[in-house]
Amino acid sequence: MLLFPVLTICLFDDRVGAKFFKQLNRKESLMHYRFHRLAFCALALFLTISYDSRCQGAGVTVVTHGLNSNVDSWVSAMTAAIPVNPSLPGTNYTTYNLSFVLDTNINAYIPKWSRIAGAHPLTTDSGEILINLDWRQWAGGSKSVYEISWVVAYVLAQTNFISELNGHAVAELPIHLIGHSRGGSLVSEMCLDFGTNGIWVDHFTPLDPHPLNNDGFDSNPPYTVVDAPVRTYENVLFADNYWQTAAFHGESVAGAYNRQLIHLEAGYWPDYYGDHFDVHLWYHGTIDLRTPTSDSNATLDTFERSYWYESAEQRGTNAGFCYSLIAGGDRLSTNKPAGSNTDMIRTGYNQHWDLGAGSTNNRTALPTYSGRWPNPIKVALLGSSVIQYGQSNSVGFYYQWARPSSESALAEIFIDTDHNPFNGNERLLGQMQVPGTGQTQVNYRIVPFTVSSAESAPGTRYLFVKMTDGSRRRYSYVPQALSVQSGGPPQLVITRAGSSTVAIDVYGTVGQRIVLEVSTDLSVWQPRATNVLSSSVWRYTETVSTAKRFFRVSVP
Repeated sequence: MLLFPVLTICLFDDRVGAKFFKQLNRKESLMHYRFHRLAFCALALFLTISYDSRCQGAGVTVVTHGLNSNVDSWVSAMTAAIPVNPSLPGTNYTTYNLSFVLDTNINAYIPKWSRIAGAHPLTTDSGEILINLDWRQWAGGSKSVYEISWVVAYVLAQTNFISELNGHAVAELPIHLIGHSRGGSLVSEMCLDFGTNGIWVDHFTPLDPHPLNNDGFDSNPPYTVVDAPVRTYENVLFADNYWQTAAFHGESVAGAYNRQLIHLEAGYWPDYYGDHFDVHLWYHGTIDLRTPTSDSNATLDTFERSYWYESAEQRGTNAGFCYSLIAGGDRLSTNKPAGSNTDMIRTGYNQHWDLGAGSTNNRTALPTYSGRWPNPIKVALLGSSVIQYGQSNSVGFYYQWARPSSESALAEIFIDTDHNPFNGNERLLGQMQVPGTGQTQVNYRIVPFTVSSAESAPGTRYLFVKMTDGSRRRYSYVPQALSVQSGGPPQLVITRAGSSTVAIDVYGTVGQRIVLEVSTDLSVWQPRATNVLSSSVWRYTETVSTAKRFFRVSVP
């Protein structure tokens, strides 16, 4: 049958061959270890979980499975766990299943999407889109991942595929690709397919990658297909790879932060391939921080929390998904969570260009690069995170647009009340024309902006960069939130309004939140009244006695 463009997204489970019980002596040692760890596990259950307060929404997270699997179990459980993560900005999200469906009229598989959870993507406040990629028809080895990847990458870049996006392509948002076993090969090849069309991938996460009959796995009977090698291509900003060697093992990936998982007792035990499956359960535990948590096939409890993760990984709260845009972990960290002879986190950061981690060229070159997509790669607020009306600030960003420098794209800075650039809450703050970078360069630009009452009411706001060449566009939110304040300090005028009454007039800016405070000794102050100014002056009256009383006004 023909394979037509189809899109699906999910995480993968390799169930290869029959299931076998692991050796009895392993079970005995496991039970012995459980007994001696019990007191520690009970105590560790109450440890406080802390997270970086920065967060960045409006992205797409694509999770896919591998050999002889589908999205019906732990894959769907993984995407369902992402909204539970405390770092997801906002309160709602969108989850799709994207799968290949046979069209009997043309005798070919075509892409179909269905929203299975969350809200309409134009109404969410997180802007996050979660996709379960289901390629079960060929996951048994009847097709190589080469034949799947280009179809998925093609569909993600189309503006008319998911009608709910109202003319937007999924690939306009920062992309996080996650794939297990053969799925690691699939998402690696998707990175290449995106790259040859000029689209950057923000985050690439293979989980125990195992391409059939490639990368040294050259004897995988009865499978004859040859999957794509797992590579970290030059259009990938950050890559992290989690792998093991105990059962149907994966591999290290050059250019990624490689974390070899040594201790994977329990979990999927006694499944013969349990350690292979435990890799995605380990990652699941870094998304859903509750204990216990389940991926619908196996459970991660207090034992795994204390035994599977290194001390620097803080029982899974400082590992794995922590380095996603959603969780906002430090990708440039020099920490080596697994020990002195292992990778630093920043090892996985793109160093083909100096984007903050230096230049060591830890990326595989793309074979071709013919795309026209303008990419904001990395964005940041350069000034203070607190701004008053009329003050200046700026956003800096690295970008790549593989066009000659004689051509120009438009870079725009928007202010938003949430993390969704598609729902109409955004307001333009500043813009500039930026030249093409060619295929071999990355440029850096600074866009200045000011904020007035026309663009934003006071409060916490979010900034994003939009780049467009007129037909293609991409978005990226600034990780730092911006606190907008309405103006300078308010003024206080006090007059007598009667024999026992005073009138307190507060002069300020519309929208300014003020607190009127009172004291009898100029030392201890107590709040008297709070108000958000609806006009330039607010009058507060108070009955006074013969005791001395002092008033002041503050802006919280």
